[in-house]
Order: sequence, then C-alpha cells, then structure tokens
Amino acid sequence: MKKIYAFLILAFGCMSYSYAQINVSGIVVSDVEKVPVPGVSVYIKGEPKGAVTTDFDGNFKIKAQQNEGVLVFSYVGFQTKEVSFSGTQKLTVSLKEEVSTLNEVVVVGYGSQKRSDVTGAISSVKNENFNKGVVANAGQLIQGKVAGVNVVAASGEPGANQDIIIRGVGSLRSGTTPLYVVDGFALDNSGTGVASNPLNFINPQDIESIEVLKDASAAAIYGARGGNGVIVITTKKGSKGQNKINLSMTTGVSTLANKVNVFSADEFRRQVAAVNGNLQDGGASTDWQDELTRTGVSQNVNLSMSGGTEKSTYAASLGADNQQGILKNSDLKRYSGRLNLTQKALNDKFNIAFNMTATKLENSRPDARGVVGSMLTMNPTDAVYVNGQLNTNLSNDAVNPLISQRIYSDETVNNRILANISPSYEIIKGLTYKFNLGVDYSMSERDIQVLPYTTNTNTTESTLNNITTNNSNTLYENTLTYNFNVKAHNFTVLAGQSYQKTQINQKNYNFRGFPDNGVEPKNQIGAATELRSKFSTAVENELQSFFGRLNYGYDNKYLLTATLRADGSTKFGTNNSYGYFPSVALGWNITKEDFLKDSETLNNLKLRASWGQTGVQEIPSKKTKTSYTESINGYDTYPLDPSATAVGDYPYGSIYTRLANPDLQWEVSTQTNIGLDFSLFNNRLSGTVDYFNKVSDNILLEVTPVDPIQPASTYWTNIPNMEVVNNGIEVALDYSSDKSKDFSYSVGGNVSFTKNKVKNSPYKILTTGAAQGGGQTNATINGVINGQPIGSFYMLDFTGIGADGLNQFADTNGDGSILDNDRIVAGSALPDYVYAFYLNLKYKNFDFGANFNGAGGNKIYNHVAMTSFNRGNLANSFNTTDRASQYLNEASTNSNTVSTRYLEDGSFLRLNNATLGYNLSPKTIGLGDVMDNIRLSVTGQNLFVITKYSGYDPEINTGTPVSEIQSFGIDYFSYPRARTIVFGLNVAF
Repeated sequence: MKKIYAFLILAFGCMSYSYAQINVSGIVVSDVEKVPVPGVSVYIKGEPKGAVTTDFDGNFKIKAQQNEGVLVFSYVGFQTKEVSFSGTQKLTVSLKEEVSTLNEVVVVGYGSQKRSDVTGAISSVKNENFNKGVVANAGQLIQGKVAGVNVVAASGEPGANQDIIIRGVGSLRSGTTPLYVVDGFALDNSGTGVASNPLNFINPQDIESIEVLKDASAAAIYGARGGNGVIVITTKKGSKGQNKINLSMTTGVSTLANKVNVFSADEFRRQVAAVNGNLQDGGASTDWQDELTRTGVSQNVNLSMSGGTEKSTYAASLGADNQQGILKNSDLKRYSGRLNLTQKALNDKFNIAFNMTATKLENSRPDARGVVGSMLTMNPTDAVYVNGQLNTNLSNDAVNPLISQRIYSDETVNNRILANISPSYEIIKGLTYKFNLGVDYSMSERDIQVLPYTTNTNTTESTLNNITTNNSNTLYENTLTYNFNVKAHNFTVLAGQSYQKTQINQKNYNFRGFPDNGVEPKNQIGAATELRSKFSTAVENELQSFFGRLNYGYDNKYLLTATLRADGSTKFGTNNSYGYFPSVALGWNITKEDFLKDSETLNNLKLRASWGQTGVQEIPSKKTKTSYTESINGYDTYPLDPSATAVGDYPYGSIYTRLANPDLQWEVSTQTNIGLDFSLFNNRLSGTVDYFNKVSDNILLEVTPVDPIQPASTYWTNIPNMEVVNNGIEVALDYSSDKSKDFSYSVGGNVSFTKNKVKNSPYKILTTGAAQGGGQTNATINGVINGQPIGSFYMLDFTGIGADGLNQFADTNGDGSILDNDRIVAGSALPDYVYAFYLNLKYKNFDFGANFNGAGGNKIYNHVAMTSFNRGNLANSFNTTDRASQYLNEASTNSNTVSTRYLEDGSFLRLNNATLGYNLSPKTIGLGDVMDNIRLSVTGQNLFVITKYSGYDPEINTGTPVSEIQSFGIDYFSYPRARTIVFGLNVAF
C-alpha cells in the first residue's frame, strides 16, 4: 500500500509539473512598418538559458514553468523590450528601431566609451561590415573601411605582408606598422619567424570588432609604441540569454586575375626576326603564365559556440583554414582554437575575464620571383613536355621552371598561444582595480631547401637553410579606474602601471651538398657535405610604463580627455631611458545645446579638437650598446709571436662593430586634430570630417660618421631638426534607409587626402628602394629627399631613343653631360588620396553588398619591365612585351638604365568584393525545430580593377629595402593577385 501511495504522489507531482508548463507564443514586428522581425532573442526574465529566436516570419514559441512572467526581447539594431505574459496568450510585440550609433560602445585603450563621449579620432568597424571572402588576417578585413587608413598587400600571396599606413608615413627606419592590441594585449610581431604576415595567426572569424586609434589623443595611452597608430582587435564574447551554435563552411576558387601581355609564340617568332635576333625555335606554342599558375582551391570550416547566464558567459570556436595560392607550392593552412570566458562573483563586484587563442600555422611559399620571372620571360616556342616527360632541352640552357618548382620548397610551421586573464574587483562604488596578466608564446621552424638536380647542361646543388625561432612576450598590468558624478559633472579617472618583456631566440644553419637519394635535405641533415654557415641570436627587451587618463564631461555637452604616459625602454640609451607622451582633447556636443536639442533634422553634431604626442621605438635591439668582433685584418691583430710568418698566425684582435650611444631616444610624433561628427534625418545620414597635422621628429637612422676616422663604420642616432610632416583631410559619409521594410539599402564611402613632406634633412637622398640585377644593382630608384614626400622617385628623365639607338635623357642642369646630378624627382610612391565606397541592398531574404576601393596620385616603378622587357632580351630569345619594340631604331645593346621610362601611373579603382546572400528559413525544409537560420552566399573578390598600370596589379610593393629603410611602390616580379569566387554556407542552431 505504501508503494502505491508513493507512486500516486510521484505521478501527481509529475502531472502538476506538466500542468505548470505553458507555451507562450506570438509574433515580433517592427514599431513603424509593422513587418515581422526574424532572429530576435526571446527569453523569460531570470531564465536566459531557455532562450529562443524568432523565425523568418517573426514567430516565436517558448515554454514557461509559471503561469505568469516577463519576456525579454532583444535584437541588434532594435531597443530591448520587456513584456509581461499571463497564461497561454498569443502576444504581438513591436520593437523600436535603434538607428542611432551614439550609444554604441567603442573600445579604447584600457577601457571603452560611448560613441557620444569620444573626443579622439577613432574609427570602429564591426564584424558585419568586414570585407568578405578568402581572408587571412585582420588587415584584409578593414581594407577600404576606414578613412585615413591605407592597407596595401605586398603581393598576391596568401597571407602576404601588408603596409598599413595610418595618416601617412611618419617614420623612416621603423616602417608603417601600427601597434596591434588584441583583447587588451599589445603584440610584438618583430621576431615570430614567420615570413608571411604575423597576424595570420588570428582567425578572422573570431574577431568581433576592430578599432583604429588614429590621432595622438586616442593613441597616446600607448605612448612609445603609438606613433604609427594603434589597431585594437576585440574577439567575440558570449552574451547572457543567447546560447548559440554556429557552423560556417566556405569553398573558394582562385585564378590569375590579370595576365601581362607578353608575346604569344607566333608573335614572338615575328618580333625576334624583326629585331634581327637569334631565334631559338622549339616548335611549340606555350603560355607559360598558364603553365606556371593553377586554380587554387581554398576551404574554411569554423564552428563556434557562445552563451551565458547573468553570472557567466562563454564563447568558444574551432577553425580550419586551407588557402591555396595560384602558384604551386603556395599554401597557408591555419588550425585555430579560441576560448573566451567571463565570471562574476561577490554580488557582481568581482569579475574575471579569460581570453585564449591557440594556432598552428603551416605556410608553404614558392620562389615567387623566380617563378614569375619564368612566366614572363620563358621562350613561348619551347615545349613543356616531350614524350610525356618534362622537357629538359629548353632554349638558353634554361631549367624547366616546372622542375624548378618541384625541387624548391620554403616551409614554415608556427605554433602560437596568446592568452590573458583579467580579474577585477570593485573596491567601493565606482572604484575598480584590475590586474591583467598576458602571455604570447610563438615557436616556429622554417626550412628552405633545394633538391639536387642534374642535366647535361645544368647542375643544381642541394641546399638547406634551417631557421628556428622562439618568441616570448609577457605582460603584467595594474589599473585603477574610478567613475563618479558630482551633479552634472561626470568623471572617469584611470591610473595604471605596465611591464612587458619580450625575448627572441633564433638559430640559423645553412647546409649544402646532399645526396640525390630521394630523401629531402631537411630529413637528412647529417648527410650534408658542408655546413656553410651557422648563426644564433638572442634578444631581450623590457618596457616599463606608467600612465593616467582623465575623462570629464559636463551635462553631456562639454567633454575633456587628458592622457599622460611615461615609457621606459631597454632599447634606448641610459641618458634617455624614459619618454613622456601627453595628450589633451576637447569635445562639444552641440546638439545638446538649447538652440539645437529640439531639432528634428539635426540629430547629432559634435566638434572635436585634440593635441598629443606618441612615439616610435621599433628599432633593432642593443643599438645603444657597444659591440665588438674579432678580426685579423690589417692592424687588428696582436703581433706577439716573433716566430709568426703570416698575419694569420697572430692572435685575433677585438674591434668595434658598433659604438655606444647613451643619448639615443624615441622618435616623437606630435599630432593636432580637428574633427566634426554629425547625423541627420533621424540618424539616417551620418558622417565625420577630420583635419590632421602630424609632425614626426627625432628621426632614428643608422648613419655613417662625418669624421672619417671612426672605430665603427656606422652608428645609430637621432637626426637633429629633421621632420616628416603629414597633414590632410578625411571625410566619411553613410546613409541607411528604413531597415524594417522589405527593401532597404545603405550606401556610403570615405576619402582621405594626405600630403607628406620631409623637412630639414641633412642628406641629399636616403635611398629607400634600389634596383636589382640587370647591371643596375643598387642603383637608386626612390628615397627620402628634403622637401619631397617619402618614397619620391629620383631618376633620370627619359626623353626617347637617339639616332644611335641608345637612351636619351634630359640634361636638367644644362651642363652638356648626362650624369647623376641630372636626376629629378618624378613623383612619389605614396598616393595623394585613397578612397572607398560601398553599396548594400536587402530585399526580404536576399541581400547584396559591394565594396570598392582605390587610390590616386601615386607612381609605380615597373622593375620587371626594366629587367626583362627590353630589346636585348628579345634578340636573345627571351620573351617580352611590346615595350621591347616600342622604338624601332633602338639598339639591342641599349642599357636598361633606371629612369622615368619604367615609371607608371599607380592610380586604380578596384571592386574589392561583392556578396550575394540568401537567408533560407529552416521551416521551409522541415528543419525548423533543429536550426534557427541557414544562410547561403557567393562572394567575388578582386572582380575587376581599372588602372593604367601594365603589370599584374597596381596595389603592390616588392622592392628591397636599403639599410632597412622601408621601400614603397616598386614592382619586382611580384606574386600576382588572384580573382576568387567563394561559396559559403552558414548554419545557426
């Protein structure tokens, strides 16, 4: 009987529980147009784990344990709303569109601010606005998205290095690379051992937003490292009440976007005969550009999960990415994992945030210059195959480039972990202490090898260059932040201390003479007949910093931001180990004034003004310290042995290779900015206008001593009075229609005009780019010239071909001779303006987006044309373009002198990417109970480019730096850019 009673009680309890469960359903519509809103998160207040989302018709159904309660509705672009329910009623809920961006949170250094409170020049790009397609790194995501930021890939190689220039080039030796900060951790990418872009380790699909700190007011909080601007990367975090699983898969197909118009086999035969050349006719018709490129197939799979409660959130992802380049042996593989956690405790006073990214990167690189050179110059009458085998009897005794591709490899494996944990505690109301501990460990091994190869006319010796690199970066930070109000006065005070230590260890071994036994050299190092060289280095740097910031606002109208940072670095001399970087910025929210606050047309008008200083410290380590080496040359030995018969018998002597410079200090960038932010017509039209003036001084360079009697040939110093000045205007405009309608659109763009000039340089020219090969090695192409922009092309002015068949150049100084002093400044590699614009369309479940970018006013030096496309090469049966026959009377012996003959217009307009997408309702295919959303898309990248440049692509830079001064605007057998079509599937659960 007791068992029966127990059973009845249990059954009654279950029935009561089942009866308590009710279904609450309804529809969510927009407030104005009353159209359904899909994708809205709906959950019962206090029970975020049971969240559901509305379907494509705006419908929802959610189970409730109680008969009454409150539902919470939230969706990006709409105001969050709470609605009470009672029983199984069907609700109709209207959400008000939130079109204003004034409440948008912007990540700044060591914190965040509402957009309406920002006084500096900060641009933010959210993940929904990133560039689409096959993307390897963060720079590609924001190309063309931010006014004043010019992103130029060095080549078309997957994951290629980039020049990211924020408001002009302000440094010579330190290049243009900005400081990257990922989830509060400042990266050091100087020695990862990866030959391609070091940012490739971050999975772009893990990034939530990218903020660009452009002016000194915004970047001064990073002091000595903010001179080239700061890019703040924030990865995706979990949200309470929104448990999500997302699976995305893409497949991309890449082909050569543009061919260089070299001669076909028939044209080649005619042209060689026309110049009375030596035709070596192989009897075939070969397009070497087709033979040496391929259709690259790229695949990406990414699985992410996120969610949370009132106390904790999580976000995790796994990604696998395989990008094939259009040249063989060109691959970028990335396997990544990410975990972000937050936890609250002690009545929400104690918070912990944990972020970790782990990546394995495998990068295979071809000998791009060799391959591209073969594509453009190989005799098109030579056959690739003979009797099914690779042809080994090519004209000019050339090695078949398909064989060269097979025997050469350059492979790097990099493992990297970036992690930081940030516990914080609110000591009293508004006063919070935060500790940030971060580590960035990178380990890489690179093998560059050539397999042995022998023919009757060619012998290729087998070699191996093995390079291992370990990079350790550790960060400790302590900050105190105090937020408080005094009536209409609002204060946020930040004080902090930071210590960062980087260690780089590298070992480099070069072997040769491996047997031809089918085993790769990297797998039989002991079989090498010779260790050609061995080298190792270890570098350790420390940065100790103290910083503070005050944000003050009065009545939301008048804003003040003041910042000061002191940085002490081991890279600099004992007399200048600390540098100080102040900034101040003012803001005026004009629309908060009485005379505008009731305006129905003008929704926002804010005036900003700032001044500040930042620094640049990215020079090689140990340059302030004395360095020695051993030598037996000349008088460097110690002649202590009377029986010695040769200098080599004496003991080695110690000589200086570098002198100490205890006065070496930072470059300093001083920047003034005036900006205006505005929005009109119910915030449909918004924009910004900024004027900036950036002056960089204390320029760091390695120079030759004026006094010829010096114990070292060069030394590092700050050049007195020398300045690099950048000033310009940035404009950005965006317009959005009513998003709640079936058809909506948005359109916008940005343009920036930048003028760059070098002042007070004591040097006639500091070469930044020099010629290579073809009898012109080390001849200056461009450089730094007083009164001119950085990257100014400095060369003879070509006027044509003379009666003798040789080059003619302008006698610019009128002395009757053509010498180096007749060279002229013939333009700059830096564009006068860069621009971009976009168009987004949406109709019901379809959407389309297109992004264009371009530049103008810059020149490109076509080093390929100078080296290869000349009459002499054509006469010797090497392929060329019609440049070689442009002048009928040109002699085949005419030299390929560096001159304006090979200088071309670099202006262009590119359709960077275009995407067509369709959101498929899972209900229509019977999966409504399993999936929340299915998205299908097709994206085209680099669909077309309009340019006058005759090379593969105008957006290129593969020149060789001189004395480690960065070069610009030189095309030297650059890896060609691809055109890619990407098919994507995204499923949300």
